[in-house]
Amino acid sequence: MAREKTRDEKLFAAAVLRRSFALSGDEQRQGFKFVYEGVLRDLGLADEEVAEFLEGHSLEVDAAIGRRRG
Repeated sequence: MAREKTRDEKLFAAAVLRRSFALSGDEQRQGFKFVYEGVLRDLGLADEEVAEFLEGHSLEVDAAIGRRRG
């Protein structure tokens, strides 16, 4: 049985998803909202929590999606 993810791991996963869609320009599309809201629900998170996490961990999130800052 897989171990349960920590809160930070859940926040990181949701932040990667949110940032990936933002970078692709699809953030406001219905598909993003459907997927993202489902992920938040499944992980027991709120968008505000993910946004706050992303503010403090943007370098790690960008590195995870293969984006480097110049």
